[in-house]
Amino acid sequence: MATFMLIHGAYQGGWIWGPVATQLRAAGHRVYAPSLDGCAERTPQARPGISAETHAAEIVELLRYEDLDAVVLVGTSSGGMVLAQVAELARDRVQRLVFVDALALLDGEKIRDIVTRPAELTTEVATGPSRDGALETLSTSIEPELAAWAADRFGLHPIAVFNEPVHLERFWGQQWDAAVIYCQQAPNPGEVHQRRCAKALGATWHELDTGHYPMLSAADELTRLILEG
Repeated sequence: MATFMLIHGAYQGGWIWGPVATQLRAAGHRVYAPSLDGCAERTPQARPGISAETHAAEIVELLRYEDLDAVVLVGTSSGGMVLAQVAELARDRVQRLVFVDALALLDGEKIRDIVTRPAELTTEVATGPSRDGALETLSTSIEPELAAWAADRFGLHPIAVFNEPVHLERFWGQQWDAAVIYCQQAPNPGEVHQRRCAKALGATWHELDTGHYPMLSAADELTRLILEG
């Protein structure tokens, strides 16, 4: 039995990992898929000061309180930043890393250096797409009923995650058992960015012919690759 920590991306919550989490649990594994601070059902907690760093610190505390070791960290989209910071902070608790069409930023980089398209909605503390905007993006690779279901659950994401640089003083200099899963139909973060991650980590490279949300559009294939490593 393995222990998986599934880390969602921007505008999402732990809910997006549902199909993958179900399959992993059915195979006998222990699975955590928390919604990060200020996201999904925790949106009412949105406030200044939430960042990728505070998200990572929260996951590290979850690992400690649950006494989790030999954890497989799986991160998608902006969750890749959180994954890297959790790995750096809790090196002794992490067994393997899986980047799923994920941002893998170097120390000092920020999301807006990589993804420059502005979001439709912005407040003082959060940013994200409208429901119609989310549906348009989701519909490129997900069947209509499931895309509508997901669009109803998309929301704003803490704005500092996009605008503040990451701090990773040790992560890229360490040895990791890692895999990178690139989604061929997704324009961002793109192949060049993800190949940089794979090269730097000596990671196994996988490709899926789908969009940026493979946990919904290709759950069976994604689960297989997560298990395969």
